[in-house]
Amino acid sequence: MTEFLAGPALFDLVIAVLVLEVVLLLAWRRLSGRGVPAADLLPPVLSGLLLLLAFRIWVGDGAWHWVAACLLAALAAHLFDLRRRWT
Repeated sequence: MTEFLAGPALFDLVIAVLVLEVVLLLAWRRLSGRGVPAADLLPPVLSGLLLLLAFRIWVGDGAWHWVAACLLAALAAHLFDLRRRWT
């Protein structure tokens, strides 16, 4: 159990749950017309997903440049979301 919590498998599980949540929320929006619009949902989720991916690569002893690329992409998604919401 400690191996699971200390290794990249935990991040794989969290990423899978996050992706499933987004798919279900978008399907709910499409079927019912209620819920969060995709334009409001996807930018912050993408930012979080990229952060999780960066940590997953880091814990899995991946190359540092992939960690940096994921962090920069997460920053870009976050700034895009902030700019879009700024009044």
